[in-house]
Amino acid sequence: MNKSWMISRRTMLKGMGAMLALPKLEIMAETSTNGAAAAAPTSASGAPLRFVSIFQPNGVYPKAWDVKGTGSDYTFSHILEPLESLREDLLVISGLNNSAGGGHVGMTSAFLSGHRVRRGKAAISLDQKIAQQIGQDTAYRSLVLGTEPPRQGRAGEPISMANTVSWGSPTTRISPEINPRVAFDRLFRDQSSERAKRQAEWRKSVVDLVLEDAKSLKRKASNLDQHKIDEYLESVRMVETQLERTIEPPEADWIPPNQPGPEDFVRPPAGIPRDRSEHLRLMMDVLVLSLWTDSTRVGSLMTAHGFSRQNFSFIEGVTGDHHGVSHHKEKAKSVEQYTKVSRWYIEQFKYFVDRLKSIDEGGSSLLDNSVVLYGSSMKDGNGHKKNNLPILLAGNGQGRLQTGRHVSVNNQPLADLHLTLAHKFGIEDAHFNNVGRTPIQQLG
Repeated sequence: MNKSWMISRRTMLKGMGAMLALPKLEIMAETSTNGAAAAAPTSASGAPLRFVSIFQPNGVYPKAWDVKGTGSDYTFSHILEPLESLREDLLVISGLNNSAGGGHVGMTSAFLSGHRVRRGKAAISLDQKIAQQIGQDTAYRSLVLGTEPPRQGRAGEPISMANTVSWGSPTTRISPEINPRVAFDRLFRDQSSERAKRQAEWRKSVVDLVLEDAKSLKRKASNLDQHKIDEYLESVRMVETQLERTIEPPEADWIPPNQPGPEDFVRPPAGIPRDRSEHLRLMMDVLVLSLWTDSTRVGSLMTAHGFSRQNFSFIEGVTGDHHGVSHHKEKAKSVEQYTKVSRWYIEQFKYFVDRLKSIDEGGSSLLDNSVVLYGSSMKDGNGHKKNNLPILLAGNGQGRLQTGRHVSVNNQPLADLHLTLAHKFGIEDAHFNNVGRTPIQQLG
């Protein structure tokens, strides 16, 4: 290997960093077992089925999360009390475990993939698997949002690996967009104007050039580096496909009967809000708009980094950072703060679900036509406990789920839930990433 290789390789990595920051809408990985995506599920009114995942970091205090009773006769816990008005729209699921184990990094990667990240590899995530199945008729196959940039350091694996739960393939992480205005503009700027198309054509020509250079470089690389270049090319091809969809967007197969009004299309202010609540709710508003306008049917939201040390001193009585108080050692003060942060996250989740429920889609709500997965990849941050994860589902998925209940399973892997939900979206695989093999029949 000569010096010219090293220069070219560094240039490619910089290009990759810029490109990976763009939205990911085409997956270059396996689809369902029949080799082709089935028709996207719809309701009687023609409204499409949507999938959303919302990730909360650092677990919860078990005694403050766990509900009492099963079936429809259960009592909300202190953390979940804010959701009482949504009882009939929810499924509380207990007894699932993160079989991948590990610390924050590995457990975060497993939230939607079922796989602990090892040496930079995990597995395709549920949101991207579903996007392969139902995302072909929208401008964006999926939307991946967050609120925190990647953190640095190591926890066995690089901590930056915990900045996302979305994986396009075992080697392709999808970095969340954390800037509300950038996310809004990417979705709703005029993509049909001649100027927008010229810009897309120009960007595509740059991608084409990078692809050609990388292929040329591959001929001079070692076997190991050829594999790395292939992974890089996979990411670039995703960008190329998105640009093609920008230049020639797919023809809409469904028009929402109730369009957002001017009051809904408020462009977020520039920059990252300093206020935690404002930032998260802006990202939720963008996600709601993307689903409402049928810009996408699959969304993923990281409420914070998987190894989050966000400060929550804006909540009365909280002085420590989230990760710090999650290692509470059963000390009353830390437990109290830990619980207050968890309840705050549930209040934000309620805001999102209420918004979906308020949008009529011709006799059914956007929530009725959705499945929203909420939870954390560990039960308790104190000891990184992996059993009996805090998991919720909202929305009945056009009748595919029987909501209004608490369902308790017997120590099944979280990937069994992934497999169950994949089946609800028409994916006929017998397993999910070789981890989930037993669908949860109790869900409906």
